[in-house]
Amino acid sequence: MKEKKDWKKWRNWFLYAVAIIVVYKLLDNFSNVAKFLENLWGVLAPFAIGILIAYIFYFPCRSIEKAYEKTKSKIIKNKARFLAVITTYLIALLVIVIIVNVIIPTLSVSIIDLASNLPSYYRNVTEFVENQPEDSVLKQIGAREIISNLEKIDLKEFFKVENIWNYIKSAIGVVNGIFSSFVAIMVSIYVLLERREILNVIRKLARANLSDKTCENFEKYFNKTNDVFYRFISSQIIDAAVVAIILSVAMVVMGVKYAILLGVMIGAFNIIPYFGAIIGVVIALLITLLTGGVSQAIWTGIVIIILQQIDANIINPKIVGNSLTLSPLLVIFAVTIGGAYFGLFGMFLAVPVITVIKILVGDYLNYKSSKN
Repeated sequence: MKEKKDWKKWRNWFLYAVAIIVVYKLLDNFSNVAKFLENLWGVLAPFAIGILIAYIFYFPCRSIEKAYEKTKSKIIKNKARFLAVITTYLIALLVIVIIVNVIIPTLSVSIIDLASNLPSYYRNVTEFVENQPEDSVLKQIGAREIISNLEKIDLKEFFKVENIWNYIKSAIGVVNGIFSSFVAIMVSIYVLLERREILNVIRKLARANLSDKTCENFEKYFNKTNDVFYRFISSQIIDAAVVAIILSVAMVVMGVKYAILLGVMIGAFNIIPYFGAIIGVVIALLITLLTGGVSQAIWTGIVIIILQQIDANIINPKIVGNSLTLSPLLVIFAVTIGGAYFGLFGMFLAVPVITVIKILVGDYLNYKSSKN
């Protein structure tokens, strides 16, 4: 027993010494290290993306696998995981085909039409403002100058069809080339098929080098973090899709021009807590004001606000549940910090990050309280 403790002690000292030498060498050759890491990322990127895809597909794949395991057929039961992976990827492929062939062309047509007609919309609004009395609110807030500044934005050039596809390609261009895409997909498939074996190896490595208590805590908080992130991301995407569909249908019924485009835009912005909904609604109302006039903009605003309240108080809580319930002040703080340092991506992930931090701090405080 004593020899084992001595061995661990000398092993730790050796690891500390190696760590100090490594840090010193990294700082001494920072430019070479940066270049090496960049090249290394180029090689490992398909594997990292494959693991990310597997993570996204894990929960739906697990649910489908459980459904297959409940069937009476022994063949299906024995091949439940394989069939679940195949089914998950077929569903994902179907969704991508629908988006590429139905949704994107519809949105592209609306965007190009909006950009083409913007000059006439600007003229109509300008004439409306000019016909107002000198003491009107619109003239006092400088509406004419605001419209002039908006008119300088060339949306027609920005939203050309070829440019839209370039934006999509550059977004997808993280996976560079057909070979990298193939590697990423294959990695994700094998990770899903062999996930239990991979997790068992990780557990054995952890238990061989860490205490049982440390391993238990790590596994506990890893599962909690995984649950929080996946629940938030999946629920926000589902909620955004629900909001987009409901608002699109409502605005089509109301006769709002570019109803589907505006509905999808508000739904997409709705992914960002608090601020996203406000930004999406403001942009939608400005476009409705330009295309349909003041009366239609007011009615559209009322309908959107009512539907947003229904979503916030009924739909969203049903989808998200109570596991991500946070103080609004804490959410606003997290989203502000996340947006300031990491942009839209930071705003999106701010809520699950602050939720995990809250769990860790809460458990730590409970632990300290129990000790006193």
